[in-house]
Amino acid sequence: MTYEETTEYLYNSTPVFEHVGASAYKEGLSTTRALDEYFGNPHQKFRSIHIAGSNGKGSCSHTLAAILQADGYKVGLYTSPHLVDFRERIRVNGKMISEQYVIDFVENYHNFFEPLHPSFFELTTAMAFKYFAEQKVDFAIIEVGLGGRLDCTNIINPLLSIITNISLDHTQFLGDTLPKIAFEKAGIIKQTTPVVIGEATPETRVVFEAKAQEMDAMIVFAEDIPMVESACANQKGGRIYQTRLFGTIEGELGGIYQGKNTNTLLTAVMQLYNNQIIRNIDSVAKGFSNISKATGLMGRWQQIQQNPTVICDTGHNEAGWKDLSLQIKKQKCSALRIVFGMVDDKDIEAVMALLPDNAIYYWTQPRTKRAFSIEKIKEVGERYGLKGRSFTYVEDAYNQALSESENDDFIFVGGSSYIVADFLSKI
Repeated sequence: MTYEETTEYLYNSTPVFEHVGASAYKEGLSTTRALDEYFGNPHQKFRSIHIAGSNGKGSCSHTLAAILQADGYKVGLYTSPHLVDFRERIRVNGKMISEQYVIDFVENYHNFFEPLHPSFFELTTAMAFKYFAEQKVDFAIIEVGLGGRLDCTNIINPLLSIITNISLDHTQFLGDTLPKIAFEKAGIIKQTTPVVIGEATPETRVVFEAKAQEMDAMIVFAEDIPMVESACANQKGGRIYQTRLFGTIEGELGGIYQGKNTNTLLTAVMQLYNNQIIRNIDSVAKGFSNISKATGLMGRWQQIQQNPTVICDTGHNEAGWKDLSLQIKKQKCSALRIVFGMVDDKDIEAVMALLPDNAIYYWTQPRTKRAFSIEKIKEVGERYGLKGRSFTYVEDAYNQALSESENDDFIFVGGSSYIVADFLSKI
C-alpha cells in the first residue's frame, strides 16, 4: 500500500472520532492493553509526562516538548487531532513519524489487530508507543485524547501528570457538570505521582484533592502561587512574560490565553527542575521561544500573512472563545472578517454569544460528518445579530474574505480544529 492508501485504510476501517463523533468513542482500556502487550509493553520503555484538560493541553504538550528538547533530551510527542497530515500526531524531536513506518505498521500487524476492532485512536496510540520505544526516546509527552480515566493513553505510568483546566466539553461522554468532568480528568492521577492542576474552581478543586489523596500523590495548584506576574504582547507576535522564578521569558505563541498555559507550564517545570530532570534553567526560555520550529505546532493564534493580517486558531468551545473573542475584538483594523464554522458536539449557542457583532462573517463547514451545516451556522449567527454569507468549503470562504480585504483588514479563521485543518491544507 502507498501512504495515502494506508491512511485511508486507518480512517475507513477503524472508527475515527474526528470524522464520526460519538460512535467512535470507546470506553475502557482492554483493547489498548491487548495491543500494548502484543508489542511487548513499549510504554514501559520510556519515561513519560501525561497531559489532560479541556483547553490548552496541545499548547502545553508542545511547549514542554520544546523545553525538554532544548535541555538536550530526545523527546517523543503524541498529540491529537492532526491538522494536515496524520503523522503530526507522532513526532520525535519535532520530526514526524515516517510514511514508511505507518505503512509497515499496518501491513505487518493488521492480521492481529483487525479482530480486536480497535478504534482509530487506540490503534494510533499503540503505534506511537511502539515507535517511541524503538526510537529510544528519553521522554514522551503524551496528550490525552478525551477525558482521562478511560482514555487509552491512561495505561502509562508517568513521572508527572498535568491537568490544564476543566470546562463543559464532550459532556455526552464525560458528564454534564464540572465535577463529573473533573472526575474523569482526574483519572490520570497515578499512585505517588505528582500532579499539577493549571486552573480549578472550588467545585473541581475538591475532586482533584480527593483523587490525589486517594493515590497518595502530591498535588500542586498553579493558581495558588502564580509563576507569571505579568504578560504583554511583543512586536514579533508572541508574548513577554515577567515570571517569579524564571525572569523574563519571550513566548513564541501569541494568544492571550497562553498566559494561563504558561503559568501551568512553569509550575510543572519547577517540579521537573527540582527533580533534576530539567538540568539547565536556560532551557525554559529557549523552549518557549522556539515551539513551532522545535515541535511543528500549528494553529495556535498562528499568523499566516500580513497586509491583510490573517490569523487562524483551533479554539473550539466556550471556554476557549472567551479569550479568543476578547483578543479578536482588540485588533486595530479597518474591517474585521471572520471565517467561521463548528462541529456538532460543541455548544454553538454559547460560542455565538461571544462573537463580535461588528465583524463580516463567512459561514462555512469543515469536511467532516460532525460539522454543523452551513444553514445551521448562519441561522444561529443571525439570531445573535451576526451577518454574513455562506460558503460550502473553508477555502472558498477564506478566498472570498481575502479578495474583499484591504491591507489593514484583519481576517480570522476558526471555530473548530477542523476548520483550521481544512484551511491549512488548502492555502
